[in-house]
Amino acid sequence: MKISVEKGEAKGFLPDGRHTVTITRIDEGVSEHQNVPYFAAHMESEDGYVDQRFYNSPAGHPIILSLYAAVGIKPEEGKDLDTKQLVGKHLSVEVSDHSYADPATGNERSIRQATGFRAA
Repeated sequence: MKISVEKGEAKGFLPDGRHTVTITRIDEGVSEHQNVPYFAAHMESEDGYVDQRFYNSPAGHPIILSLYAAVGIKPEEGKDLDTKQLVGKHLSVEVSDHSYADPATGNERSIRQATGFRAA
């Protein structure tokens, strides 16, 4: 069996704790269960990486705005934010595991996530 190693994934996940990271890639998609648009930020440092999804929904907007604030981009009323602006930006994040019930099965799942966005 061959296992492909994607760009930026030659390292393992970042360990628990606060890390200074660089956003190296943005991927866009739609959630599997509720069809909510999202973007996923690939954040990495020398120690590893974490991917974090940000949902473009009323509940997700405060989290998205805190991410932009942490990288020094101030949202302006009436102007769209472009996720491409995030690539290459540095910030500080808190990395930990988060458990949730899988909507499809009800089984508990765990994901690695980044929270607590701050300026680097």
